[in-house]
Amino acid sequence: MKFSLCMIVKNEERTLGKCLESLKEIMDEIIIVDTGSTDDTKKTAAQYTDKIYDYEWDDDFAAARNYAFSKATGDYIYSADADEVIDEENQAKFKRLKQALIPEVEIVQMVYVTKQENHPTENFTRDLRPKLFKRLREFVWIEPVHETVNLEPIVYDSDIEVLHYPQGNHSLRDFGVFERIINEKGEMSDRLLGMYLRELYKAGDRAALERAGAFLENALQDARERDNTLMCRRIIAVLLRLYRITDKAVSMLRLGLREEITVPSAEVCMELGRFFADKGETQEAAEWFYRASHECESELDIASSGADAFMALSECFRTLGELQKADEYEQLAKEWKPQESAI
Repeated sequence: MKFSLCMIVKNEERTLGKCLESLKEIMDEIIIVDTGSTDDTKKTAAQYTDKIYDYEWDDDFAAARNYAFSKATGDYIYSADADEVIDEENQAKFKRLKQALIPEVEIVQMVYVTKQENHPTENFTRDLRPKLFKRLREFVWIEPVHETVNLEPIVYDSDIEVLHYPQGNHSLRDFGVFERIINEKGEMSDRLLGMYLRELYKAGDRAALERAGAFLENALQDARERDNTLMCRRIIAVLLRLYRITDKAVSMLRLGLREEITVPSAEVCMELGRFFADKGETQEAAEWFYRASHECESELDIASSGADAFMALSECFRTLGELQKADEYEQLAKEWKPQESAI
């Protein structure tokens, strides 16, 4: 069984060596596709492989990964980012998998363990992600009558852990790709829209939110026409943030009272709480922050029903002079941890 490592990289000299060092004894070939590095990324890569290719970046991660995959010759392709590491225990598991993997398996998922310090857009510290892919897929006919080709891949969920050490917030890079899609197509799939909303809510600055405003208003109308209530609620949360920071009070309150949020999400409660806090209505703000932390569920950012809500409550009670409550909620905020696992 031959494994090919395929990576797309740009300016990863700080992390690439650790990543490749942890994989060099498992992979039979290493393929590095550089999308425009100006540091010593390619020099680092050259210590591990001579299969280094230049790719002109075109704001399309899928196209770059497809190009990298096209260079592979192994039975399976392992896709990695430069800020990932496999420790010794999981290297051993990976080697055992390589010896035991049966050819019927087309995708192997691994446990992705994300360090939260520099990755504000993640909601989980552990989740299963597809990491190893069969390079050539074999199609098999199924069903004894009205036969058809089996299109469902055989997926194996392994216990191999991939340690992800983010080196900073990549949302600005991602926003550029999202905005290109909007400019070219005017729409995106629900899957991609959900990711865009999460990044906008958790990491978008005023400029990114303003650029997204018209698109989100149209997307909200489309979601309503499709009766997609969940998507409506998520879009509303982001639009409320935009209206709040641009001081569009009428738009914010009109949207905040829509029927889609009869039972509001924690994000909606947080935005309404911040709106009233900005207006000096501290008691009203505290009531919304309390709902976020005690009565509602998060839909984009789990901290909106946890640490962020607790800290907002602490600040409100401190302003109101209720110092004991302020200290209690500040402690809750410090002790709160993101949801451990999506598995």
